[in-house]
Amino acid sequence: MVSVGSADRYLPDTVQQAVKIPVVGAFGVGKTTLVGSVSEITPLRTEEVMTQASVGVDDLAGMDSKTTTTVAMDFGRVTLSPRIVLYLFGTPGQRRFWDLWEGLLEGALGVLVLIDTRRLEDSFDVLEQLEIRNIPFAVAVNTFPDSQAYATEELREALDLLEETPIVTCDARDRGSAAGVLITLVEHVLDSEPVTAALSTAVPTPLSTPGAAL
Repeated sequence: MVSVGSADRYLPDTVQQAVKIPVVGAFGVGKTTLVGSVSEITPLRTEEVMTQASVGVDDLAGMDSKTTTTVAMDFGRVTLSPRIVLYLFGTPGQRRFWDLWEGLLEGALGVLVLIDTRRLEDSFDVLEQLEIRNIPFAVAVNTFPDSQAYATEELREALDLLEETPIVTCDARDRGSAAGVLITLVEHVLDSEPVTAALSTAVPTPLSTPGAAL
């Protein structure tokens, strides 16, 4: 696989399938960080400096160091195997930007939902949007230094998730960890949804080891 930050921006001729995966979540959960850490190319970012206009609108509790916010999308790429590439689209977290989700979710194989257990209630509306659209998704709990750990079933109950919905823990800053949750999502979709034969044969097996295909 091409290393992070490689100057080689072009896909190998062997690639047969491109898969779209949006990374969604509430404001400040780490979407931009995850896309940046796992992308094999320099990610495209549409971040703007937060100004006084956001005071009282964007809740910065627990995010004292956050000074920028995504206003359109983040874009990254992961070559999962010689024949399949993932295109990652990080979405804005604030509700006022959610109209942009329509285009970013269209044609997606599945969605990765990033959550922060310190602000779990912020994820309820995000999950509701995906359930309305009937899009398969996996939930990744991004760990922060002051995050409280919860059992998987506690989170499943709190978020009202189906038993088959994967819930995994990750560190969005770590490439291997971020790659692992993407693999979990792809496995989940392959197990639960009819997909093209090309995609099924393109994903290497087994994929159980995070980063094994990277």
